[in-house]
Amino acid sequence: MRRVNGLAVLGRAVAGIGGATGGAQRRLLHSQILTSCSHSSPLWFTQPLLDRFGQSRSSRAQGFEATMHFSVSATSLAQDIQAAKEKFQPKDVVLYQYEACPFCNKVKAFLDYYNVQYKVVEVNPINKKEIKWSDYKKVPILKVDGEHMVDSSDIIAKLYQKINPENSASKNEEEKNWCRWVDDHLVHVLSPNIYRTTSEALESFDYITTHGNFSFSERIIGKYAGAAAMYFVSKKLKKKHNITDERAALYEAAETWVDALKGRQFLGGLNPNLADLAVFGVLRPIRHLKSGRDMVENTRIGEWYARMESAVGESARI
Repeated sequence: MRRVNGLAVLGRAVAGIGGATGGAQRRLLHSQILTSCSHSSPLWFTQPLLDRFGQSRSSRAQGFEATMHFSVSATSLAQDIQAAKEKFQPKDVVLYQYEACPFCNKVKAFLDYYNVQYKVVEVNPINKKEIKWSDYKKVPILKVDGEHMVDSSDIIAKLYQKINPENSASKNEEEKNWCRWVDDHLVHVLSPNIYRTTSEALESFDYITTHGNFSFSERIIGKYAGAAAMYFVSKKLKKKHNITDERAALYEAAETWVDALKGRQFLGGLNPNLADLAVFGVLRPIRHLKSGRDMVENTRIGEWYARMESAVGESARI
């Protein structure tokens, strides 16, 4: 309790640098943590393993088969992306986002995978001046040739329909169910983990404020006051979602996802489907935080994640 109180006091002391303005910013910051990412999630205000082939005849045969399988998969992926580019060639795509928002990262994973080039506007979570033009005050917001899209799942559904107009209704029940699982379960497990301790909360907000659109004073206030606020908020979320052990819940979610693959490279088979992209997008911001490192070290999700990094490839951001 002493460490928590110390952190809260430090946050108040730093926030006090800005006087009354700092206090207003702190209150706004806390408010935005709770309300400004799509699905009203407070998570983020809150970002290849190769098989070792043996030397026996059967191992060499398996290695050759695996190489051929990978070649076919890579060719199919290239054809998939090329076909998408030919069908959907927007001239101007702009994503209004927070860098660490899981729902924004869902959209970016989709855009990156389909190689849809996009620009990014980082929204200041305190004043939101970058989206004052919009009646919708959460992120992500995507502009595609002047058309405004909101809510990560709706954005992805509309983009998928544009890319695959003849197969827009082809998403199977398995894929639909796992897409819902991401929004209804996985994201709720993450917040209690990334803000589990005061040190992890500080690590998370160091990442958030470094990558976000903050002035120097907002960055200092955000890191300490935000970390203190979200440490306590995460405890309420833990209770709300009936989580007794944060790490155990995270590991269970990761293992649940790997079990869902049923030995496949991806849930979509040879190539990722929308559920693969959703899980990958949500997890990407935490991959190199302590919670993400622990998850990869203590579950089987690492190999799938590495395959996803390879499949999604370089960012299509311009």
